[in-house]
Amino acid sequence: MAYRTQYKSSQRPPRHEIFAQIHTFWQRVTEGLELSQLWKQFHVDARSSYRLYQRDFNAQSPRESRRHNFFHTAQEFAWAILEKLTPARRVLLLLGVVLLIFPAGGFSYHGKAGEVEVQEFDFHFFGGALLFILLMLEIADRVVMKRDLEIARDIQGWLLPATPPIVPNLAIAFATRPANTVAGDFYDVFPRPSQQSEEIKFLLAVSDVAGKSIPAALLMATFQASLKTLSATSCTLTELVEGMNRYACSNSQNGLRFTTAFLGEFSPASRSLTYINAGHNASILLRSSSQALEYLSNGGLPLGIKADAHYESGEIVLQPGDWLMIFTDGLVEAMNAAGEEYGQQRVLNVLNAGASATPAEMLVRIMSDLDAFVGDTAQHDDVTCMIVKAG
Repeated sequence: MAYRTQYKSSQRPPRHEIFAQIHTFWQRVTEGLELSQLWKQFHVDARSSYRLYQRDFNAQSPRESRRHNFFHTAQEFAWAILEKLTPARRVLLLLGVVLLIFPAGGFSYHGKAGEVEVQEFDFHFFGGALLFILLMLEIADRVVMKRDLEIARDIQGWLLPATPPIVPNLAIAFATRPANTVAGDFYDVFPRPSQQSEEIKFLLAVSDVAGKSIPAALLMATFQASLKTLSATSCTLTELVEGMNRYACSNSQNGLRFTTAFLGEFSPASRSLTYINAGHNASILLRSSSQALEYLSNGGLPLGIKADAHYESGEIVLQPGDWLMIFTDGLVEAMNAAGEEYGQQRVLNVLNAGASATPAEMLVRIMSDLDAFVGDTAQHDDVTCMIVKAG
């Protein structure tokens, strides 16, 4: 009896070990996420995928030309999905689906002794196998693309400053949050030589390239290169922006790939900021003495639309305690599940409530308030924000 018990225990691991192995496997699959977190992630992924297919569905079948029946809608939506695949993979998908719904079949024949033999074929198995092969091909593509995007994200991270430089009479904080792996937003603060004296001035730049993901990220890199190159020359801010506009027009696909930008040149000696707003969101200036709001909107067209466009500069003097907020439209146009925009008023509420905070603290408050507002709703635009406080 003792021998039989020992034999069984050597063949079958104890129950707690089985549970431990299942738990380890589950933790590896879910990366330690709770069920609520998994559902939230699935919900976000499902909505994002649905919007992707719905966009093509709406483009191919405009609302006014659709037939009001379920089968036509299902057909158009199926085509929107199929066209995301290569022709060969479309065939695999269709064959797999057909075989899955095909009834089990077979044929019979008579043997030499008059016996009847029946051979059955499980079409469901072959259909599942084809869909599994298609899944493996799609996963391989996704892994390769994800790896390339992660490399692009790392390169983009090198192009953007990690920490702001030390600027006399200014404290600065900035952050960006891409809607996808890579972004089309750009920000930077760096010194440049003065045109009329030996004073070092500082250029504050925030820009937003039209579009998203890889195309926008590539144009963002060209924007940065042209900005750094032209900033090294002895020219006024207006000449700098006009030069960048001419360069942008040569790479904008006839104005389709334009860039909005806010560029400011700060003089520590005079505490003055000369700025140009090239079609960008008007930056917000909150005066500490009177709590008055000013919107910095002087400028002109976005860069890359009209080669001979002219730009009008504006100038302000920053007094101690003044706040300057430069941001992209992804901040104020961020939406929650109810379809409401975050809006500029919410930004102002946070800004007014933290007058004694540092720019870094203010940035954390704004981003936290934004997160609380949007929840798990997927965003469609990059969010970039630069907070400046005069000292």
